[in-house]
Amino acid sequence: MNSVGLMHLEFIYAELALIVAAMVFLLVGAFKDKSFAPKVMKFAMMVVWFTFAYKIFEGAPQESVTLLSNMLIVNEFTYYCKLLILLATGLVLFMASSYYEEHLADAVSEFAVLVLLACAGMLLMVSSNHLLSLYMSLELQSLSLYLLASIHRDHVKSSEAGLKYFVLGSLASGMLLFGISYIYGFTGVASFDGIAAALTNAVNQQTMVPLGLLLGMVCLLIGFCFKISAVPFHMWTPDVYQGAPTVVTSFFASAPKVAAVALLARVLTQAFGDLTDQWQQIIIFVSIASMVVGALGALQQSNIKRLLAFSSIGHVGFLLVGIAAGSHQGIQAVLIYLAVYVLMSLGMFAIVLMIRDKEGAQEDLTALSGLAKQQPALAFAIAVLMLSMAGIPPLAGFFGKFYIFMAAVEAELYTLAIIGVLSSVLSAFYYLRVIKLMYFDQASTELVKGAPLALTSIAAVSVAFNMLLCIHFAPLVDAGKWAASSLF
Repeated sequence: MNSVGLMHLEFIYAELALIVAAMVFLLVGAFKDKSFAPKVMKFAMMVVWFTFAYKIFEGAPQESVTLLSNMLIVNEFTYYCKLLILLATGLVLFMASSYYEEHLADAVSEFAVLVLLACAGMLLMVSSNHLLSLYMSLELQSLSLYLLASIHRDHVKSSEAGLKYFVLGSLASGMLLFGISYIYGFTGVASFDGIAAALTNAVNQQTMVPLGLLLGMVCLLIGFCFKISAVPFHMWTPDVYQGAPTVVTSFFASAPKVAAVALLARVLTQAFGDLTDQWQQIIIFVSIASMVVGALGALQQSNIKRLLAFSSIGHVGFLLVGIAAGSHQGIQAVLIYLAVYVLMSLGMFAIVLMIRDKEGAQEDLTALSGLAKQQPALAFAIAVLMLSMAGIPPLAGFFGKFYIFMAAVEAELYTLAIIGVLSSVLSAFYYLRVIKLMYFDQASTELVKGAPLALTSIAAVSVAFNMLLCIHFAPLVDAGKWAASSLF
């Protein structure tokens, strides 16, 4: 591992560019009139896409590099996750560029600034190599997301969503800080490498791991479980997904999931790798609970966004199966699943934005009744994405779940794999229910035809990705394997 100091900040140019751009756009939004706000949105989108292109051009370092006094780390794993986060953020801003008139008319500049700050926080989260940088970057992301949830100030549900998210998020942050204080108190170090060395020393000397350290690890896991909306800390998810503007919900369902799951994987495999037997039990329980609650909860939903909220809880459960495996194959499966899930999720939310009648956006599932006769192309796109989320072959979602369950079997977690497969079968019911509404029920309302280019483009790319990935899946598998190798 190579360590560099303050003179080598090229490894975090992306984060610095996003933060500087956010500050500039904040000042521009304050001093310019509202007519300039759409340009701020476009400039923000350009900054994210240029940053994405720069990361691709820059490439990953040949070996792991730490900087800023070991606070951050850059390697193949962080590079892969950062590309996913930037891709998701860029697509959300592209989606928002055709959507702001309805829900963001008075807060377009603020939306762009908050998305950039949240994205910067996520990039720093993924690279965090110290408990302090972990907490600071996570809070930079969280505070931005609280404000985004309530950005539609004239909408009661949006304000309620932001308040619920903030109150429960503050509790989770408190638990996270409590856990960090215990971990530091019992190890005397706060870097991931230092914690791992302290635990290795305790194992080699065959001394008992302090109970306070285990308590700190549990509190840390509680904080992470809230951030990824895992059961039993999922209670905020359906209300926030429904109450927040749909384009904000699409952001919640994509980039923050990648950042939080990636950071959780790094913390458990690198800092607490010697306590695998202890944290594995917790992750298995949370994984099973998330898969089951996600499937059962979605069965009762009549609102599309609430259904997708419970669906996201179920997907988090599947991701945790790979983390529970605690192996190179498990992390590889998680990275593959994340890439598939991000594109599935954004494609589905782009379609949700297209579901409108003469009165405006429609979120009730009954609005999809008879859609196949009114708009066959849109119904086909929804069917493809729903079947992919259910894990039906040969769509991309099937391959994501296949690698997750194979990792569990390789780690001899047979019960977890079986419950995962059964949960996947159960979840297929509510996905198929949507298809049944579109193709076999009579139309209850006439939806408006036509949609902005941004929405149709994202939906088309998502559908094509899910349908055609089976033809050449190897590059994604190789990329996941390459990225996971830096953690082992």
